[in-house]
Amino acid sequence: MTGRPGSPDEQTHPSRSGARQCENTPAPYVAARITTDPLDPRAAQAAVTTVETGAAVVFSGVIRNHDEGRTDVVALDYTAHPDAAAIIAEVVARVATEHPGVRVDAAHRIGPLHVGEDALVVAVASAHRTEAFACCAALVDAIKAEVPIWKRQDYAGGDHSWVGLA
Repeated sequence: MTGRPGSPDEQTHPSRSGARQCENTPAPYVAARITTDPLDPRAAQAAVTTVETGAAVVFSGVIRNHDEGRTDVVALDYTAHPDAAAIIAEVVARVATEHPGVRVDAAHRIGPLHVGEDALVVAVASAHRTEAFACCAALVDAIKAEVPIWKRQDYAGGDHSWVGLA
């Protein structure tokens, strides 16, 4: 991580696109974590937004009441491998590197969650929307595919199922 958003230690860099030159591009910022605390999409957006960022994309993975053909999901319980924090940090850093000029904040919540709560929040800011959208989509896909987190879905009738176990 470098500096806080908008801090004087942020640097400016030439745009990576020859077609669209920007005088300033945002300084690198990458944050990733696994937490039991509630997630705050607005705080994630604030962490990545600076005066150099003209686009901010925020993805919230929200617990829904249906999955796998069932419409009676009442809660989830996320469990993470002991190395999940290190793995999410590696994944987020790698994807951010593949999208120069982005600022990234990603967090996955574990533990018991109820319908309507955020399980995953990814915020990406960049000088232009194309980069922000592309990086955000790539991050969400990579986190879901690579970070060892499993969920137990609890149903209204008292039964449950596991999702993401290999």
